[in-house]
Amino acid sequence: MSLKIEELFSVRGKVALITGGSRGIGEMIARGYVENGAKVYISSRKAAVCNEIATELSKHGTCIALPVDLSGMAGVEALAAEMAKHESKLDILVNNAGASWGAGFADFPESGWDKVMDLNVKSVFFLSQKLLPLLQAAGSADNFARIINIGSIDGMHVSGIETYSYAASKAAVLHMTKMMAKYLAKHHIAVNAIAPGYFPSQMTAGISDEQKTASLAHTPMHRMGAAHDMAGLAIYLGSKASSFVCGSVIACDGGYATTA
Repeated sequence: MSLKIEELFSVRGKVALITGGSRGIGEMIARGYVENGAKVYISSRKAAVCNEIATELSKHGTCIALPVDLSGMAGVEALAAEMAKHESKLDILVNNAGASWGAGFADFPESGWDKVMDLNVKSVFFLSQKLLPLLQAAGSADNFARIINIGSIDGMHVSGIETYSYAASKAAVLHMTKMMAKYLAKHHIAVNAIAPGYFPSQMTAGISDEQKTASLAHTPMHRMGAAHDMAGLAIYLGSKASSFVCGSVIACDGGYATTA
């Protein structure tokens, strides 16, 4: 068996779907896959932005926009149906679409709970379920299809920000990843999760400068994540190099969650 690095870490020729792929961490992963030869579909709620990013990434490979709102089952089913129209198999599903909500405990609204849990947890489960036939078609005993769930270090430690539904949703995603890994392996699908720390994104843009400074001070590497950090990990989890990795949660946070 060849152990050449070009083959071990290759995603060339694979078909990938990345939800929330038009910005932040999703765009970082999409760009990494496109530039390394994967055929990438990106989905996001805002059609104009989704189409714009797909057009830009297509300068470096193949990227196709499938704009859909995944906050409800109608959107989940619509995206799965669109994928089935375009492809007969799906090698990699990256469940990245998500939202957050911040409010004090006494004032935290039901809407802020339901919106976040529906998008961050419910859509991850049901999109994976609806895409099961395409994932099964891609997987084999010696080459599993991959589901990569994007969690957060806020699902691993107690955040310094009152984002109750977000933290609960990401803890749910990380444990759900292990459940999915146990029961989907028989279908030749390996399920793993990435738990990002502080990366530049629209979500982290809403965090106060004081909180950012405090977080970076407690991060052993003393910086935010960069695009290559996320792309590199996603390429690893989508390639032969991770073929015996299943049910794992990998923190990508400069050491913050496990040392702070």
